[in-house]
Amino acid sequence: MKIIDAHVHVFPNMQGFRGEGELYPLGNGKGRWANGDVVQMIPEGLGDTGFTYETCHDFLKENGVEKAVILQGSYYGLANEYVAEAVKTYPEMFIGAGTFDPMTRYAEKIYDRLTGELEFPIIKFETSTGGGFMSYHHTFDIEEVFTPFAKKCEKHSQVLVLDIGSPGMSSFQPEAVRNLALKFTGLKIVVCHLLAPTLEEKKTDCFKKSMEKLALPNIWFDLAAVPFNVQPEEYPFASGLEFMKTAKNIVGADKLMWGTDIPSVLVQNSYQKLRDYITEKDVFTAEELDGIYYKNAWEVYPFSHR
Repeated sequence: MKIIDAHVHVFPNMQGFRGEGELYPLGNGKGRWANGDVVQMIPEGLGDTGFTYETCHDFLKENGVEKAVILQGSYYGLANEYVAEAVKTYPEMFIGAGTFDPMTRYAEKIYDRLTGELEFPIIKFETSTGGGFMSYHHTFDIEEVFTPFAKKCEKHSQVLVLDIGSPGMSSFQPEAVRNLALKFTGLKIVVCHLLAPTLEEKKTDCFKKSMEKLALPNIWFDLAAVPFNVQPEEYPFASGLEFMKTAKNIVGADKLMWGTDIPSVLVQNSYQKLRDYITEKDVFTAEELDGIYYKNAWEVYPFSHR
């Protein structure tokens, strides 16, 4: 089976920044936030202070992955130049997303350079209060802030990727994403982590209602970190599969793309488990799995080597 990992990260050195402050590399895959919290960012054997694109490339090849989408966020640190270099070095495998803080003073100039000089076909905004813009900015209206850049992405045929966090977070604004999709019907929008539902969402209908709002022709979802978000459940992450079944019934299996969110998720689970769990419980047919593992991402993202 052909496989595309639709959500990976690479970084030469830990340089993250979020609500806990800046991230300082400690070695052996660990980092310390400015508030003193220590976290294992990279599993043993895959990097000391960074997860390089060479390591990522070789690791994915060993696990039978043909192509991958490199996304960015402030959790590891923004690395536009490095991601562009990764794509140039391994164009047969990687496609990359550019990113920036849309509220920085020179956001327009940064966007223009990422699009023109670095030629990113994807723009990603990590917005969540957990590790994105709203962890270190006051709560803002996603539709208001992202509308100028959504308009530009549509004009330049770029894919817009949004991480809006989990239900309950101030960043969780599915209505805003819906409005962007309706306003820019020629724009492809990907929402990360299948809306990042947690075990708490099993007690509510928030996930179902949110998916119904986002059941639009130009919105897709990646499945990265679904197992992480339903911790402490273990393989095959039954609650995660229940959320996927709900999503399939509402938006269709052709709107779902498999991905992992490596490297940090490898601290909890092996790549094999993250790759194979969606085949459990007969949630998807063989044809649907072909789409989720490969064809859907192939249709959404403009891979240069086709």
